[in-house]
Amino acid sequence: MRLEGYAVIDRDAVCALADCSADALDALTPDWNDLAVDTYLRDGGRYRRRRHACFVQDGDALQLSPRRAHWQSEDYNALHGGMHRWFEPVAEATLAQPAWSGLIAGFGKLFAQLRGQSQWFVEAHQFRIDTANGIGRPTPEGAHRDGVDFVVVLLIDRVDIKGGETRVFEADGTHGQRFTLGQPWSALLLDDARVIHESTPIQPADGAGHRDTLVLTYRAGAFQGED
Repeated sequence: MRLEGYAVIDRDAVCALADCSADALDALTPDWNDLAVDTYLRDGGRYRRRRHACFVQDGDALQLSPRRAHWQSEDYNALHGGMHRWFEPVAEATLAQPAWSGLIAGFGKLFAQLRGQSQWFVEAHQFRIDTANGIGRPTPEGAHRDGVDFVVVLLIDRVDIKGGETRVFEADGTHGQRFTLGQPWSALLLDDARVIHESTPIQPADGAGHRDTLVLTYRAGAFQGED
């Protein structure tokens, strides 16, 4: 992270950060079967389902915030920026799983070591991109930054798809990397000020399939739209 502005870690490292077992992570996986359709897609697609929750982390303390809209400026999201998007909340049963809070708090503590910042305003997004209509777009806005300090993209599962390549590029340079996350519960960590990122569209490999991810964003000072 310090050298390149991003890092990829495997499932074992995620377990260590979250202070949980692999079985505890796997217990979360079925919750991606109950996500709500994202009705805000400006490309007219129906390929994305999601749920959303916000937290404030201060050191070891993690507090669920009241439900709020997800907002980004047009500077960071040219397609959906400037919209107050009210997504269905993360299910209470999901929030109650110890591995859920372990993931959010664990990454927050790691970023505190990198930045010397103990308080984070965290947004958590459960995503399912499906190929029921042929093509699904994990990042319909294209290569982008999120307008936060740090981003974590956790791969939950890939089922009967091809594509979904991750691309990470220097925000102020030409260097970039391309790879595909394949191991369930592996993660991509991003310093949002230093790199831009995107994921390529997915297509069905053998009948309709899907790609599930958990995206966590960490921002100092306030949630986007509040400062």
